[in-house]
Amino acid sequence: MLKGLSRRLLTLLQLTRMALVFTAIADSYCTALLRMKVFGDHDVLQPSRMVAIAAMSVGLYGFGMSLNDIADRRRDSQMASHRPLPSGRVGLFTAHIISVLLALGALGAAAYYSQVTHDWWSFFFVVWTGLLISFYDLAGKFLVAPGLLALGCIRFLHCLVPAPRMPVLWHPLLLLNHVTILSAVAYRWEEKRPTLTRIHYWTIGAGLALIDGLCIYVVYSHHRPQGLSLVPGLVVPAAAAIVFTFIARYVRRRSPTSREAGQTVMLYGLLWLIVYDACFVLVYNGWLAAVLLLLLFPAAYFSVQLMRWWSKILTLSQRPTFKRANA
Repeated sequence: MLKGLSRRLLTLLQLTRMALVFTAIADSYCTALLRMKVFGDHDVLQPSRMVAIAAMSVGLYGFGMSLNDIADRRRDSQMASHRPLPSGRVGLFTAHIISVLLALGALGAAAYYSQVTHDWWSFFFVVWTGLLISFYDLAGKFLVAPGLLALGCIRFLHCLVPAPRMPVLWHPLLLLNHVTILSAVAYRWEEKRPTLTRIHYWTIGAGLALIDGLCIYVVYSHHRPQGLSLVPGLVVPAAAAIVFTFIARYVRRRSPTSREAGQTVMLYGLLWLIVYDACFVLVYNGWLAAVLLLLLFPAAYFSVQLMRWWSKILTLSQRPTFKRANA
């Protein structure tokens, strides 16, 4: 009985990729802490609001990952048959139910958060993030450059949910650029198809420049100078970005294949988002809050490792199946 329950729970966690949900929660908590510092809104740290912020992140993240597997089920049956849907460990109808429930959970948490903060822009940002996730899963990833840009925009919109007034614009912009460039590098190293061309690179670069410029213009035109303030402490997240480029190069040199390098750098790059979050909190909120937020980094890393070990243990615990040679 316990083995069956463990297997079902593992299947659910694999379908929704919950091991890395801590990266999304860290992004949102960082924005909430910046809101507290810039706007003096200390109520954002109320337990009920922090739970709502985490629930929105969990809902959106799980919705996106489960919908991605639903959309890719036919391709995965040939290239990744071990995943929950193609392996038959979860049915298509059940996967749809899980995806819908996670989306509704995110919307419900957003409605509560928007009501208590009297700012319904948070709810609209959750809706827009969900729509952008749906676009990527169902169409964007097949369009290459628009899909890679969509991944960055998803992170950008999601991290703004707790504070849609953009308390510090440089934080969501860094996440936007990091995720987009990281996804493009991983795409190239994993040798995915269609192959990235010079037109794709120019499209991604121009798209990032356009989005960055448009966001800066919107904040500037709405007279929110605090969101564009260039404080000396911003060299800390800038230094973190430089450090990650060396980590990526090290991963590429040490990996036996290009595909393995792409998968590894993608994992490390997503975990590095928590480092960026902690850097911004260090600059604006102090070292204690930064350390507490940075604890989500080992939580995410060990969750990934736990999922791998758990999967191996359950695989080894299954009874071997035998077939006759002439079967």
